[in-house]
Amino acid sequence: MGELRGAHVPVLLERCLELLSPALDRTGQTGRTVYVDATLGLGGHAEAILTAHPRTMLVGLDRDTEALAHARVRLARFADRVHLEHAVYDELPDVLDRIGHPVVDGILFDLGVSSLQLDAPDRGFAYAQDAPLDMRMDQSRGVTAEEVVNSYSHPELARVLRVYGEEKFASRIASAIVRERDRAPITSSAQLAELVRQAIPAPARRTGGHPAKRTFQALRIEVNRELAALETALPAALDRLAIEGRMVVLSYHSLEDRLTKVALADRVRSKGPIDLPVELPGTGPTFRLLSRGAELPGEAEVAVNPRAASVRLRAAERLDPTQQQRQRTDRERYRRQVRAMHQPGTGSAVRRPVSGDDGTGTDEEGEGHDD
Repeated sequence: MGELRGAHVPVLLERCLELLSPALDRTGQTGRTVYVDATLGLGGHAEAILTAHPRTMLVGLDRDTEALAHARVRLARFADRVHLEHAVYDELPDVLDRIGHPVVDGILFDLGVSSLQLDAPDRGFAYAQDAPLDMRMDQSRGVTAEEVVNSYSHPELARVLRVYGEEKFASRIASAIVRERDRAPITSSAQLAELVRQAIPAPARRTGGHPAKRTFQALRIEVNRELAALETALPAALDRLAIEGRMVVLSYHSLEDRLTKVALADRVRSKGPIDLPVELPGTGPTFRLLSRGAELPGEAEVAVNPRAASVRLRAAERLDPTQQQRQRTDRERYRRQVRAMHQPGTGSAVRRPVSGDDGTGTDEEGEGHDD
């Protein structure tokens, strides 16, 4: 396996622990809880979770075999509580069914490229280092970035750069790539980075970081099918959470964060007709958000770990349907009292309960008071 390449500082570690702990502190009937790290990487978050929660079992997934090998060594002292799988996160339901954990208590997605992949010069992820154009997170399968660059048509390349990289000069860059590959195949990251730099107008190169940043992001997403896998994985993961189970997602660009926001929004709103005075059973929200919008890193976090600068955190908890039913019953009882108060011959006023004074108040967004 060799020495670990690159440094690994888990992003927003303390906040992730804070959010996941209420779900993992429960023991349940089996005496244990199950935590899924859907993007295990080098195991930094997993190690902290296993240390803080001695009764928690880890199911760790990663498509990168090199990362899995390093994580296995790092987590060796927890071997009796660790199950690692070479898999992409959209394969999570199959993995859980196979190992006999259909329901879990906590899930973490730490998206994007890992420190190992970014720091390894031979992987081709970094535009600042010359390397073969690979960019596969799983080097055992799939097409490489070199194949994409040298085989996609101009419209296909422009689409990838525009959609996945949000690159406004997508068409110009695609044209430059096609012209260059007509002379000779494009095979290295340094060659591609310089090609992109020259294709972008000089004034635009002076702002927004390295000119090739968005192109490399777009190619990486295309090569690894990251957004397609995420769009499938998020709702599947939410479906596997136990009552009061929690999921945390760390995103590093707007496309990931947008998919996460949509997946959570679908679970935290009512599905019932808006014109009904009472929410029908089975139509209420099934999750509550644990943060208001996307949480950003603090200055101290970025100072310690500059790669955390672009992170956006979202989290949610599965609601207890029996508690929701009690709340619906209490609300209906209150409505009946109000109607009775306005009937002829009634003179007593009914005080409306203040949120929390009868135990039924809830927050639609934000952390609850019990955390």
